[in-house]
Amino acid sequence: MAKEFIISVDLGGTKILTAMLNKNKEIIERVKLATDISKGAANVVKSIAESVKQLLEKTGKTQNEIIAISMGVPGTVDPHTGIIGNAPNLGIRNYNIKNALQKNFQIPVLIENDVNLAALGIKKFEFNDNVKNMLVVFVGTGIGGALIFDGKLYRGSSFFAGEIGHMKVTGKGSLSGSATNSTFELLASRTAIVKAIRKDIRAKKRNGKDFSKAKIKSKVLAAAVKKNDRIVTRHINNSCEIIGTVLGSITTLLNIDTIVLGGGVLEALNKYMMPKIKAAYKKSVLPEPGKKVKIVATKLGDDAPLYGGISLAEEFAKKL
Repeated sequence: MAKEFIISVDLGGTKILTAMLNKNKEIIERVKLATDISKGAANVVKSIAESVKQLLEKTGKTQNEIIAISMGVPGTVDPHTGIIGNAPNLGIRNYNIKNALQKNFQIPVLIENDVNLAALGIKKFEFNDNVKNMLVVFVGTGIGGALIFDGKLYRGSSFFAGEIGHMKVTGKGSLSGSATNSTFELLASRTAIVKAIRKDIRAKKRNGKDFSKAKIKSKVLAAAVKKNDRIVTRHINNSCEIIGTVLGSITTLLNIDTIVLGGGVLEALNKYMMPKIKAAYKKSVLPEPGKKVKIVATKLGDDAPLYGGISLAEEFAKKL
């Protein structure tokens, strides 16, 4: 039986999105489960395996028809050994997730950082591989990045390249509660924005009904911005200023030609945030490296890592 399908898994801090793609590079089915990190890494792997099994059942496909399972993980990952060095939003450190998942299937399991996987998908399916030096940044529960240099994914000397969220940044309204010595994601991620909003609501004793839930989704933020909520827009604006400034500094350092933004926050608030991010970028970048940089939002959205799974599987196939 010919192997004509690929399974892609996007493992996030709040959800596991698993999809099957066919030889025409189309998503034919998907399964979405919640990520429960409270019971440890083994339980997360159990949920991933369950999502793959549900996908096989829904499509009626057998393991013999699948080329590979490509999985993106939000953290530092060695794609050769399959070991997660550190995935803060999953609470996982020094864990071989590849071997753990492989025990459930005969299908080869391939592992990559989630934003690296998204960058591979964006490079191939949005730019037709015609992009030279690109930075991809996803803003969601945390902030992740990926680098394409000279048309190739740059993983770094110890597979840590692109971990932009952990860069030290100065700003206001952060999760750290400090205006100094914080990090990019503690200042500008959705988690940081929501925590800063809740703090303001408590301080002003305002009825923050929409923000009393355990998890605030990006669509709630978008709805609040549409209503011109002062507290919400102030913190979204602050996030835009920080994002644009960081992107400007990175451009000055690396002289990239393309910046692609994604993640739930950008997807929900694209029209509002992009002009503000670009304005902050223009103020911070040196004119010469910044004048020809193209800054866009990904058209693939949450599907970018799923399509990146095709590129990872193709890379695997070449090594056979």
